[in-house]
Amino acid sequence: MGRGPGAGLIEKPKNFKGTLKKLFGYLAKFKIMIAVVIVCAILSTIFNIVGPKILGNITTEIYAGVMRMIAGTGGINFDVIQKTVLILFSIYVISAAFSYIQSFVMVGVGQKFTYSLRKAISEKINKLPIQYFDKKTHGEVLSYITNDVDTIAQNLNQSITQLMTSLTTVIGILIMMLTISWQMALVAVLVLPVSLGLVMLVVSKSQKYFKDQQQYLGHVNRTY
Repeated sequence: MGRGPGAGLIEKPKNFKGTLKKLFGYLAKFKIMIAVVIVCAILSTIFNIVGPKILGNITTEIYAGVMRMIAGTGGINFDVIQKTVLILFSIYVISAAFSYIQSFVMVGVGQKFTYSLRKAISEKINKLPIQYFDKKTHGEVLSYITNDVDTIAQNLNQSITQLMTSLTTVIGILIMMLTISWQMALVAVLVLPVSLGLVMLVVSKSQKYFKDQQQYLGHVNRTY
């Protein structure tokens, strides 16, 4: 009582753990494909991290060659630079290939997951009594089948690859920074908690807007 129209569309999950368990049950069908995605994401990130390190070797060789030229003891070794550039090019090509495979397989997982979830929803709807549809608006039912499933699939496509890529990037870059300068690595590590706090603050403030977006989409579907 006293709430505006449509306020009942936003509900807290009644059984979050159970829902998450069912979601993982659907994903278990694609565990091999997901494993391929994770491996490709990790390998692509590793090659991307190694690239700048090799690029730094080229810069170092050019600097050393210039110093030799100034001292009159030699010059720039272009053969070494050429070999290093070829290695660097190969690394980036391999990284791009793994990234493409990861994206291609993940899109397939997302489409198959969406199909299986919508099929299960369709079977469930066909078994529901008429009284259920009397209590629900047309927009709500459509939102469950279209908007909610699309949101889950999009988050799935992004979260798995981003989680593996971000984790591998943080660990790999930290190792690279330690090999270059442990002082700079220490500064970066101290900045991470501050960044994490800011991200959590933004997420806590923006979450309600995502809920409002789903509510408005339900109103649009109900109206049109």
